[in-house]
Amino acid sequence: MLQIKEVYFSPSEDTRRLFVWLPDGYEQSDERYPVMYMFDGHNLFLDSTATYGTCWGLSDFFLRWPKPMICVGIECSHRGQERLIEYCPYHFQDGRFGDFQGTGVKTLDWIVNVLKPEIDRTYRTYSFREATGIGGSSMGGLMSLFGVIRYNQVFSKAACLSSTVSPFTEPLTNDIRDASINPDTRVFLSWGDREGFRPAEKETGRVGSVLADSNRAIETVLREKGAVTQLCMQQGGRHCEADWAKLVPVFMDFLWRS
Repeated sequence: MLQIKEVYFSPSEDTRRLFVWLPDGYEQSDERYPVMYMFDGHNLFLDSTATYGTCWGLSDFFLRWPKPMICVGIECSHRGQERLIEYCPYHFQDGRFGDFQGTGVKTLDWIVNVLKPEIDRTYRTYSFREATGIGGSSMGGLMSLFGVIRYNQVFSKAACLSSTVSPFTEPLTNDIRDASINPDTRVFLSWGDREGFRPAEKETGRVGSVLADSNRAIETVLREKGAVTQLCMQQGGRHCEADWAKLVPVFMDFLWRS
């Protein structure tokens, strides 16, 4: 069952839609459930709300997946470059998107200190970290990775798909080294072999090299800190919802069932 509601998003003094998936039979039981928090919630459940008309198909997935759980999708801003700013925990400088100081830390603080307590009050959740995950793609993947590092006492699992990590590999690896990471932490890192190549390598056949190099460097440091990781290069994978949807069973099984 999918519920759509509006919440006040204090970092930008604005309202955002939440897409909350409740397990089949939720209203007829008194069970509690683990929770997955995910970015770009409008792209997760419904084609009608997805930015490019194709969603991740999470409704169909959860109906057939054997582990019942709650999923909270958080809509991003659709104004200008606000999504990039809100989904970036670092200073960002790029010839295409400009130069700005990301407010991703404020976004994650809101999720941890405002949204999660409200979800735990409203729904029958297991609120402890072992039952709490975070996930997203692109800038949402970056935020999920940063979130499981900085707020490891809150999140034990992270799905990071086609994450925008290449511009931030150095600060990310430094933050991982400085963090206290519980050895039960699980992090899924993926990229597509049709995205993220260096222009000079188009003719060499080395595709996906930028994302591959960054994700492998991050995985190395995560493993050094004791986290459990899974690297996945998606064959034919592009930077789009249709291809991320194909990875849903893969990362959900790794995070929650393996």
